[in-house]
Order: sequence, then structure tokens, then C-alpha cells
Amino acid sequence: MQMSYLKFSICCLLFAAVTSQAASGLAAMPQNEAEFEKLRNEMVEVAVIGAGISDERVLKTMRATPRHEFVPKKIRKTQSYLDAGVPIGKSQTISSPFIVAYMTQELDPQPTDKVLEIGTGSGYQAAILSPLVKEVYSIEIVEKLGKSAAKVLKKLKYDNVFTKIGDGYKGWKEHAPFDKIIVTCSPEAIPQPLVDQLVEGGIIIVPMGERHQQTLFLMKKTDGEMKRFALRPTLFVPMTGAAEDNRKVLPDPAKPQLINSGFEQGLDEKGFAEGWYYQRQLTLEKGGAEEGVNNFVEFKNNVPGQLAQVMQAFACDGRKVPLVKFSASFSCENVVVGPRQNDLPAAVISFYDEDRQELGMFSLGAHKGSKDWFTQSRVIRIPRSAREGIVRIGLWGATGTARFDNVTVEAVKK
Repeated sequence: MQMSYLKFSICCLLFAAVTSQAASGLAAMPQNEAEFEKLRNEMVEVAVIGAGISDERVLKTMRATPRHEFVPKKIRKTQSYLDAGVPIGKSQTISSPFIVAYMTQELDPQPTDKVLEIGTGSGYQAAILSPLVKEVYSIEIVEKLGKSAAKVLKKLKYDNVFTKIGDGYKGWKEHAPFDKIIVTCSPEAIPQPLVDQLVEGGIIIVPMGERHQQTLFLMKKTDGEMKRFALRPTLFVPMTGAAEDNRKVLPDPAKPQLINSGFEQGLDEKGFAEGWYYQRQLTLEKGGAEEGVNNFVEFKNNVPGQLAQVMQAFACDGRKVPLVKFSASFSCENVVVGPRQNDLPAAVISFYDEDRQELGMFSLGAHKGSKDWFTQSRVIRIPRSAREGIVRIGLWGATGTARFDNVTVEAVKK
């Protein structure tokens, strides 16, 4: 992925972001290829099919592609098949399996397609596309990552994938035009060179927007103009190079805060909570901690280990903000712990350094059974090296019902 600073994702992180093993239910310790394959098939069933991906071509390549080969060796056994963004160094991540599958499905890859990918990262997305299209041309701005990805892709014999080191903002003019373009990092607006290098009638899948508030768009070139269609809220690390140099709206890491923390903005036309992303099994309800006043979100799950959650990232510089107050209101009903002992409804906040390494995780809630509305808060000391935070709420892998309202993060003065 072509980015610096800050993947659920992210991700992928995001970008997708790395969740705990407890949140996934897929954290066995594989020792050989057969065990990796078993985890990969479980990942597809739970995190991909379970989240709504139905294209059989996409499911086939997700099952066949060894994601662990694209994950750093030190975390290969524990994080390769989590439904989460996984850090790969240099502030980059592999996006979560669901997001990779979702973007691939929306791209609608065809056997005759020539595809341009912006942000090679580990090479995983290119590997997923390889059996579905004629050729993949992938650009990575981080030289170390680009070289590593090229080596892995060559070893695994993805012979129709071609890589280069460069600024993806400029595209790859020598091999244009492209039938499809997939962008795995987030610019504020679509770079004009990518539009110019797309065939008439071609499509681009791209996450666009502010640093922590993005929308995944499908854009179609019609009469030389790009018509865009919003798909879902998302979170990717930013596109660097010229795209980042031209960014107009930047977050304020000295003022950490969440958007739509009380869910008063409701859901958008596609049923997603405004300001939140990677939503699973969420509905918006009336009432909440202040009965008759607020909206609240509700998660229901009857499949042990199946994720029911939503998340939001925010800027946070530990050098400028030493303390934050993390608060949330909860209620739960008939909650049974999931496959792992920590699979319980909770609000969780995690902090990450500029290389996307997790620095600490702090939680509120984690109740089972039934409990009426209550509010919990705690003051947290932020690691000095923190540059970003991510809040996640949900049932995780538990079954039952959990409700959340007034989820807030605010700086605390010493």
C-alpha cells in the first residue's frame, strides 16, 4: 500500500486495524500448510461469506491464496487469518480479508481485464486478483515493501502480476489504458492521471475522504467523466506522495474525538452508521441511555464466534495529549460468552504508533447475561509514541444482544 503514517486495515487498515485474537475466534497456532489451509477456509466461511460476499470466483481465490505468505514471519502464525488489518512494516498493512474480498467483488474482475493496483503493500490483493484477470500492474511507493512483495509474488508464481516502485498518483502510463483500477490507500480526491489512464466505461474502486472519515467509492468513466457511487464507510491509510502533499483537510491530533458518538446522525441510505465503519450486525434503535431522547445501536448475534461490531479511528498524538477519558453507555440481554473467554460485549480502545504497531488496549463493559443501561468511563494514559487510536464496540464473538450509546473520547488536562 502506498502510504506513510498510520490498515482496519484496517485497512485494509486499513486501513484496516489489528483486532485481538479474542475478537476473531480464528486464532489457532498452525504448524504446517494443512493447518494454515484449515484456518484459511474458516476465515472465508466466517469473515467473508458470513459478512455477505457471494461471488464464487472471489470465494475461490480467497480460499486458494495463502495469506500467511504475505504476512511478516513474526506474526504469521497468530495473525494471518484474523479478520483484521495486519501490519507489514513501514506504516503499512494488509487490509482485512473481508475488505479485500469486498473490493474484489465490487471491481467485477473479468478474464480479459488489465488491472492497475495502486498500493502493492504485501502483494496480497494482487495475488487475489491474479487468477481472475489477464494482467495486474501494481505500484508501491515504499521501496522495501515493493521489493518484498515482488519477491513473494514471484516465488508463488503469480506470473501475470507486474510490479514497480513509484508514486501511484501518477499511475503507470506505459501500460495504459486499464480496464479496472483498484486503489488500496486513501486520497482526498481521485488523481487525474488515474482517470486519464482508465478506458471509457472502466471502473475504479477507491477509498476517498479525510484521514479518518472515508467512503469506499465505485467510479465509472462515462463520456470522459467519472460518475461515482458510494459503497460503504471505510478506513484506509492515506495515499502518500503527491496525493498527500495536496491534501487540504488534516486531522488535529491534539484534539482526539469521535464523530456521531451518540448515533444521533442515524444511518445513511445504505444502513451504515454515520462516522463508523466495518459494521457487522448493527441496527439503529430509538431510546437509549436517556430514554426517549437518543438513538442507540444494537448488535444481535446467534452464531458463536461470528463478529458483531463497528469501529472508528481518530487522530491522537501522545506527545500532545497524555490522557483521555473513554466513556460508553451499555445494556445487554441474554449474552453468552463466545468461543474464547474474552468474547463478550465491550467498548475497546487501542492506540498505535506511526508504524501501526499496537501500543495498548483498554476496555469498558465485558458483561454476560442481562444488564440494564449503565455508563462506564475510565481515564487512560496514552503512550507517548501513540499517533492514532481506534475504538471498537460490539458483541465480538458472543451471542445475545448488546446495546451501546454515548461512546466518547476526550482529552483530559493534567
